[in-house]
Amino acid sequence: MRKRGYSERLATGLIAAGGTLGILIPPSLTLILYGLATEQSIGKLFMAGVGPGLMLTALFSTWVIYKSWAEKNEKISANRSTGMAMPAEESYSWKQRLETLPRLAPFLGLIIIVMVALYGGWATPSEVAGIGAFGALLMVMAIYGCWRWSDLKVILSGTARESSMIMLIIAMSFLYTYVMSYLHITQSAAAWMISLELSKWAFFFWVNILLIVLGFFLPPVAIILMVTPIILPALNALGIDLIWFGVIMTILMEMGLIHPPVGLNLFVISGIAPDIKLKEIMWGTVPFLLLMALGIVLLCIFPEIATWLPSQYSGS
Repeated sequence: MRKRGYSERLATGLIAAGGTLGILIPPSLTLILYGLATEQSIGKLFMAGVGPGLMLTALFSTWVIYKSWAEKNEKISANRSTGMAMPAEESYSWKQRLETLPRLAPFLGLIIIVMVALYGGWATPSEVAGIGAFGALLMVMAIYGCWRWSDLKVILSGTARESSMIMLIIAMSFLYTYVMSYLHITQSAAAWMISLELSKWAFFFWVNILLIVLGFFLPPVAIILMVTPIILPALNALGIDLIWFGVIMTILMEMGLIHPPVGLNLFVISGIAPDIKLKEIMWGTVPFLLLMALGIVLLCIFPEIATWLPSQYSGS
């Protein structure tokens, strides 16, 4: 993306934010945990995530198209003033585009196998992760010819480095989780909020604020398991659709993955592109955080975006 003229902020922000859509668009582990905590239909939650997931994808795409167009015009103006020529744009025929699809087919097949094995109950998440990683390595060796030790050394050392960084961040997040749970900070904050006897939308607003603040320090799994059982009676009493709220909560968890101080995706991108300052990556995610907030507003105004498909679904 950088070679093709995208700015560092736009490229890193898009990848970090786009990577969060996986916990909203099914199959989603976050929605599964929420469904178990609230005793809601997993199938309906999956259906509810489709519309909002496509909506956020459209919002992200619209922003990227506009921003890349604006950046391109800025570069054209700057080059005209300095007398420099713009690099030639790449173009590909439909034949060339279609010829690349067979190279993607094996990886698409691997993804399908992993998903079927995981959600079909054939293997545990750890086992599926190992199968997926090993299968991807075999395909890279077979398709791209990366079978020499010099090639594998770069792949394996990079994987070890990135995995170690991610695991240390997750370990520290779970340390925060343990401390906050042991001191009953999260539970007390949620219980205090319920005791205020707020109106439906006031309660909804402050729960959103609470979840955003918790997202500063805790991973999505910990937030769902600690907070959901406490606020569930209030959600039922206020008549808030639990399927709809599950989608809202998942989007808030997405925001937690890309805002500091413990936005996991920020550090993943920083590890992949260490030459880009973390500050630039953070600024790059700001527009996408605002788009996610806009998505929540749209879901409040038009709840059918999330509720229409589940209303057509009769499964459990």
